[in-house]
Amino acid sequence: MQATELPNVFLTNTFDEWIQQKPSKSQTVRFANKVLRKLGIKLVLAPPVRTGWMTSVEQRMDMYHLAGAALFYNVPGDFCELGCHEGKSAVVFQRILQHYDPSRNLHLYDSFEGLPNASAEDGHANAHKGDMATTKDALMANFKRLNLRQPILHQGWFEDTLPTQLPDKIAFAHLDGDLYDSVKVSLEHVYPRLSKGAACLIDDYSDPGLFDSVDLYPGVKKACDEFFSDKPEKVALLYGGFDSTMGFGAHGYFRKL
Repeated sequence: MQATELPNVFLTNTFDEWIQQKPSKSQTVRFANKVLRKLGIKLVLAPPVRTGWMTSVEQRMDMYHLAGAALFYNVPGDFCELGCHEGKSAVVFQRILQHYDPSRNLHLYDSFEGLPNASAEDGHANAHKGDMATTKDALMANFKRLNLRQPILHQGWFEDTLPTQLPDKIAFAHLDGDLYDSVKVSLEHVYPRLSKGAACLIDDYSDPGLFDSVDLYPGVKKACDEFFSDKPEKVALLYGGFDSTMGFGAHGYFRKL
């Protein structure tokens, strides 16, 4: 890993749209969620998803430090992101690789058809089939805009692509499937390929019992709890910034032992 540092400004100055495109009436939604929590109602109101409004700067800093550490400690393998949407997180991973170790590849997995159907395990998740649908052209355009090397793209549903299209060794993985079934199948296929010391970051992993957060996708933690019930690793909660609409954000991570 080179001694030069990747400028932190890259993590903020190319993502202004996440601030500009926040949904309208955010304060109303935030107030309604607080009232529902005080009443003990688990229903969570969420604003419509907007392109670019996916992760906070704090979450991207977590991504930078975990992905960078995998390279610093020479963990073998490529980088993978499962659920890349338009690449607003993936461009961070590609920039890290190009800056520190361009010999490694970034693999991205997405159906580009949006979310699949939620299951009973997803509880109160405000998710519908087709939410967050986009195109691979929109993904590639973001890489081109930032003068980044194009990633290796695997288009299709996780259950179809992951069994045969994951790299043999993975140094860093970002799981962003949102729903119980998606996270479960991601863990089942990614976990065996993680090198010793590899970091795996899991988006939307939330534990309201640890701090006041809105658990938008409870199926994520449920899938993780079940998967790691017989594993030596445990998922740790990471603070992911404060959003005026939804409250505190969070995601989780573990390192492969």
